[in-house]
Amino acid sequence: MKEHTYRIVIPAAGAGKRMGADRNKLMLTLRNRSIIEWTLDVFEQDPACLEIILAINPAEQSWFEGITTPYKTPIRLVPGGRERQESVQRGLEALTEPGIVLIHDGARPFVTIASIQQVVEAAERTGAAILGVPIKDTVKRIDGDTIVETVPREQLMAAQTPQAFKLETIRSIHAKAATEFLGTDDASLIEWDGGTVTWVTGQYENIKVTTPDDLLFGEAILTKRGK
Repeated sequence: MKEHTYRIVIPAAGAGKRMGADRNKLMLTLRNRSIIEWTLDVFEQDPACLEIILAINPAEQSWFEGITTPYKTPIRLVPGGRERQESVQRGLEALTEPGIVLIHDGARPFVTIASIQQVVEAAERTGAAILGVPIKDTVKRIDGDTIVETVPREQLMAAQTPQAFKLETIRSIHAKAATEFLGTDDASLIEWDGGTVTWVTGQYENIKVTTPDDLLFGEAILTKRGK
């Protein structure tokens, strides 16, 4: 089977406000290993990953240097920005080789190599692709404390990362959006610019560790996987 190579940008300069933590949530631990290490482990185990760019808070440089030293996959640390989008843009600017680039949440440590390869292959065909899963819950649109309507969930999916793009495309759109548009993910920048994005079915286990409850879910996933 053909190996679809890629480079990856991971914005890692967040403050962890929704986690209620007093530090970057990527420093929090699951089974005595930080969340970001669990995430890096996945890409370390994937021979198709050529390079990792971590966009970090410069004040945390020494901590990240310490945890990334053991990895064999090349990892570069670049200064992140105040917003996730700015951190991603700085990471993209650090890349020089053309090809597919992934953008991945550092707090999604449970993505699988199989899912990574699927989204990379999709981006090679279409130029932009993301992982996502169908919505399972009934979704309501609200106005204050009143339900306005029930949204057909057949038309909805929950976006995940990694999101995969041709480097030159996403880098140029990030530069354009820097002073005009702030998106919640990188696919939204493609949509804003009039482009199209395909989606590949991901896995429900590919959660983003955002709140304290997610740490419990993470422990359960690790137990299931025998980690």
